Order: sequence, then structure tokens, then C-alpha cells
Amino acid sequence: MILTLLGTVINVAAIAFGTLIGLMLRQRVPERMNSIAIQGLGLVTALIGIKMMITTENILIVLVSAVIGGILGELLRIETRLDAFGAKVEAKLSREGGTFAKAFVTSSLLYCIGPMAIVGALQDGLTGDFSILLTKSGLDGIASVAFASTLGIGVLFSTLPVAAYQGGISIAASMLERYLSSSIVNEMTATGGLLILGIALNILQVSKIKVGNLLPAILVAAVVSSLAL
Repeated sequence: MILTLLGTVINVAAIAFGTLIGLMLRQRVPERMNSIAIQGLGLVTALIGIKMMITTENILIVLVSAVIGGILGELLRIETRLDAFGAKVEAKLSREGGTFAKAFVTSSLLYCIGPMAIVGALQDGLTGDFSILLTKSGLDGIASVAFASTLGIGVLFSTLPVAAYQGGISIAASMLERYLSSSIVNEMTATGGLLILGIALNILQVSKIKVGNLLPAILVAAVVSSLAL
């Protein structure tokens, strides 16, 4: 159980550490420093995605999963709904509170609502590989420095929803892992890697892929690969 949550623990620690640095610096972090660090993390994210993708035993399963999952996600408008939910909550609490509420809500939404949090937590729970969450920790740590330096201590409390959200996904995935064959896990991993590569391209501003709408592809991969066995 501890190993299953290791990625989330590191993520929470990175946010807390970044917050403390941000509080000490208070608007003294040059934008160019944040920019180059994020670019470096974007390249590492691409590397992780490619590494995950080559675990596939049947590229057709990944292809079918991505197409069907993308269509389902587009029909459900997952990314639009997530963005709308985040904007609604942020606007509501920002009106009702000061910078603490804004810091807490803004940072919590950024750290929790995103494909990397879901795919990373699933990967950690299914295989014990927390490399995605490790990269996410770097991104969140940099973001927390910027948020804390402008919005204050409220950023620190975003570690609570991150721990509950990602930890819950990892624990659920670890409980399901025993019912999944290695072939199914490989195809889910490869499909997740495709999404991670999409996230990397977005981070590097190469494109704007609606990765949120592709999230159902991971579940589709599990179904298609089980039928193919």
C-alpha cells in the first residue's frame, strides 16, 4: 500500500516544498526560469510517454482504443466539462473569499483536474511505476512556487485534495490489478503513454490536443485487449 501511494506522496511533498520556496521568494522568480524548467519537464514527459507506448504487444489495440475512446470523450465533452467545472468553482470561491480561497481553489484544480493526475495515479497503482507522477511533481512544484509567491499560503492546503484524489485512484487501481493479465496492463500502459505524449506536446506548446477527451481510451484498451485474448 505504501509503494502504491509513493508517487502521490512525492507529489504532495513537491507542492509543499514549492509553496515554501514561493512564500520566501514572494514574486522574485523570473518568468524565464519557470519557462525553461517547464520546457525541460515537457521533454521528460515526452520521453516517459514514448517509453510507455513501446510496451504494447499489439499496436492495433492502441489505435482502436484511441479512436473509440476519443469519440466517446468528445461525445461526453469530458475536457469541456472539466474546464467548465474548474472555472465555475474558482469563480464562486474567489468571489466569496480573499486570496486564501483563490490560492487553494486555483492550485487544487490545476493539480487534480488533468489527464496526467489520472493516468499517473493509474500507472502507479497498476504497475508501481510512479515516473509520471514524478514528472508531474516537478511541474506542480514549479507551479506552486509561482502561485505561493503571488497568492500566499492557501496553495499549501491544496495538498489535501491531491492526496485524496490521486491516492484514491492508485489504491483502486492496485485492487483491480490482480484481475488484469499482464497483456491487458501492457495495452493500458501503452495507451496511457500515448496520452502522456499528447500532454508533453501541450506542455511544449507544439499543439493543443484535447487529452481529457482521450481518457476513455485507457478503459477501452482494457476491454479490447481482454476480447483479443
